[in-house]
Amino acid sequence: MTNLKGERWRQRFENFEKSYLLLSKYAGEKLDNELERAGVIQFFEMTFELAWKVLKDYLESQGYDVKSPRETIKQAYQIEVIDDGHTWLEALSKRNLTAHTYDDQMAEKMVQEIKEHYYPELQKLYARLKEEV
Repeated sequence: MTNLKGERWRQRFENFEKSYLLLSKYAGEKLDNELERAGVIQFFEMTFELAWKVLKDYLESQGYDVKSPRETIKQAYQIEVIDDGHTWLEALSKRNLTAHTYDDQMAEKMVQEIKEHYYPELQKLYARLKEEV
């Protein structure tokens, strides 16, 4: 069973990697219009969703039992898979908000937060898990 769980997180990592690489491609770009901002926010939402799920699968392969995104993030922080649990929990909250609300001011602020805070955390997770795959 542990072997299957180990394989599962590696398979989920492949999906996370694809999404992460798309976000990487545009996270450093100057975004000039609403469509570009909306695209980066969408890439972030997708990448973050896959990030917590790959973390969940990874933790389960290590013998931990986690159910929710919040529980997953807290456990990953406790065992030092991620460095900044507070930023991850904030990203979770913002991802939930952006999935249900949209306005231009919020979008501009969110893109800035993605670039400055959330993307760097996703970069660290990607590098950490890429070593283990």
